[in-house]
Amino acid sequence: MYLIAGLGNPGLQYTDTRHNVGFMLLDHLANDSNVSFLESKWKAQIAKTVIRDESVVLLKPQTFMNASGTAVAAVAQYYKLSTDNILVIHDDLDIPLGRIKIVSGGGAGGHKGVLSCIDHLGTKNFSRMKIGIDRPAAPVPPEKYVLSRFGADEHAIITEKMVDAVEGIRIFVQQGISAAMTVLNQK
Repeated sequence: MYLIAGLGNPGLQYTDTRHNVGFMLLDHLANDSNVSFLESKWKAQIAKTVIRDESVVLLKPQTFMNASGTAVAAVAQYYKLSTDNILVIHDDLDIPLGRIKIVSGGGAGGHKGVLSCIDHLGTKNFSRMKIGIDRPAAPVPPEKYVLSRFGADEHAIITEKMVDAVEGIRIFVQQGISAAMTVLNQK
């Protein structure tokens, strides 16, 4: 079984914001897989699907970003998942808009949602899919920028890249992190 966790903030005021690309990708994947998210006992919305004969739990924590790890760790513990079978999807300011990078392990890079996952899982050794949102032009502070909505052109770029990201998830589930890195990080 695999856990694919998309990070974001709950609530309509955060829909389609840069910080919510993890939610956006999971919504795209759920729609593609013809499954719906339901509320769970873990302060999260979950959907279950099958990707290439593997059971997969899609998870959108319903706490704010800084506490995302609570739900990720609870679901991982409930299903007794190895961190090798966890993929956390999040935004990244240091990657150009729409570029997708998949990595294994590493630090939080200043991302408080990832830091929460590290803290609650008790390890840095889980995979991440980073979706580039680019850095804001001065004088917009990063904290304000990540909570802003994508412009129409930016939204179109992100939407177009969802197909690549979903394929990256499928490769991760079927062939592992190395294969997903080889395919996705080349694009």
